Amino acid sequence: MKDKIIVVDDELSIATLLKFNLEQAGFIVETAHDGMSGLKLAEKQDAALIVLDLMLPELDGLEVCKRLRQQKINTPILMLTAKDDEFDKVLGLELGADDYLTKPFSPREVVARVKAILRRMNQQVATEETTDGTILIGDVKIVPDNYEAFKAEERLELTPKEFELLVYLAKNKGRVLTRDQLLSAIWNYDFVGDTRIVDVHISHVREKIEPNTKKPIYIKTIRGLGYKMEEPKVE
Repeated sequence: MKDKIIVVDDELSIATLLKFNLEQAGFIVETAHDGMSGLKLAEKQDAALIVLDLMLPELDGLEVCKRLRQQKINTPILMLTAKDDEFDKVLGLELGADDYLTKPFSPREVVARVKAILRRMNQQVATEETTDGTILIGDVKIVPDNYEAFKAEERLELTPKEFELLVYLAKNKGRVLTRDQLLSAIWNYDFVGDTRIVDVHISHVREKIEPNTKKPIYIKTIRGLGYKMEEPKVE
């Protein structure tokens, strides 16, 4: 069965071009040209991924992303922005976007990025289907086979990328992982040295598992290197 992609962009020429190239790559594509229409389409369609422009009429991409995540719709989101503004990129990631591309870009670049995101998700599912066992670290329990994680028996609401990051850190407990290693493992491509996406997702995961994000006991920052997940010390 073909994966369905939703493209939300108010520039008709761009939406049409992306639709054509994604369909040529074997996807089913639905399009919308304003934020409200895109939101409604995403709410009712079982899509594999959403390509979402930042600047949209009615509702901008950030607001669409925020509302979807508030509704626990965790479909991966690739955000498009014409702004070369670090604030917009980081804010998009903080609201739950999985990745971003800055305009201008080639349609093939979008297709490649979409495939990379979906390939990583499919690899994660394939691994889970052949992996037996629950991961326990402190009072965090991860059940890869069910794509679930719990903190003190309370289910955590994680986006696909947050879940993959948590699983990868847990499976490498006690090992220092650089930001570049995490980019390669979780996003499955070289992010041209921009590791902010890793830091933002680490921050999201910490918010959901750490008793105090200012003094993390699970995911430690190793200054100048990266991150390490540890068994919390009992005091």
